[in-house]
Amino acid sequence: MNEITKIASPSGKPVRQRKPDWIRVKAPMGKGFEETRKLMREHKLNTVCEEAACPNIGECWTKKHATVMILGDVCTRACAFCNVKTGMPMKVDVLEPQHTADAAAKLGLEHIVITSVDRDDLPDGGASQFIKVIEALRRTTPDTTIEILTPDFRNKADAAVEAIVTARPDVYNHNLETVPRLYPNIRPGARYYASLRLLEQVKRLDPSIFTKSGIMLGLSEQRLEVHQVMDDMRSADIDFLTMGQYLQPTPKHVKVDEFIKPQAFDAYASIARAKGFLLVASSPLTRSSYHAGDDFAKMRQAREEKLARAGA
Repeated sequence: MNEITKIASPSGKPVRQRKPDWIRVKAPMGKGFEETRKLMREHKLNTVCEEAACPNIGECWTKKHATVMILGDVCTRACAFCNVKTGMPMKVDVLEPQHTADAAAKLGLEHIVITSVDRDDLPDGGASQFIKVIEALRRTTPDTTIEILTPDFRNKADAAVEAIVTARPDVYNHNLETVPRLYPNIRPGARYYASLRLLEQVKRLDPSIFTKSGIMLGLSEQRLEVHQVMDDMRSADIDFLTMGQYLQPTPKHVKVDEFIKPQAFDAYASIARAKGFLLVASSPLTRSSYHAGDDFAKMRQAREEKLARAGA
């Protein structure tokens, strides 16, 4: 199913892979893009769009959609796929929650995504900052639906998740990122089954909160391994699965093993839907927050239709 795009040199030696046509995007520009960037700077906010070098930043920022990254721009871990800086983070900004809410109000957001770096240096892993941001958004722009994309809160997950669930975000997202076999090299600071248990705990505490998780393809995962991840997610009652192509941010990061063709993403999506996910987003350019607002509306409608069928 997985197909690879490689560029061969005349000598026969392997050379760096070139992005295929289906994942090339236009350079970010335009009035909407500049207005979004200006607003982020005015409120001293970081975005995962910038820090993770997201290929969709031009499209999203032009539409005035941005994913705010709280708790600074320095991560305490060093995952092999991630472009966020690693080191000792700065002190938590007490004004960040209100700045986030003010930016959401000015952008007129109907749906906002809040994520963060890993903060293993904090006693609660940063959970209290997520709660403060949710509370500030509820006060300032109460009609905005809230999606959070959290780290795994290593060794603090039970208390962190319980506290955040009490604040009632509309969507709780935590990405598994890849198949279990690749964790030691790709996500060495995390544990696959701990991440699954985190998402399972969200559903157990409050079944009304949508849960969401995603994986990257093109890291040498095998087709049956991807199918097993889908089964594991469904066992944890995860509602929404996202799948996208891994892209190497810099030469120091892990290399792309495969460029998966759009047809393969479509095939994975069909299998995932058959396994019972409420919603599946699967394409080379899919990212956790890509089209998040539209997808939330689709997911809510899918749940309503499922409940209607069950009651018929």
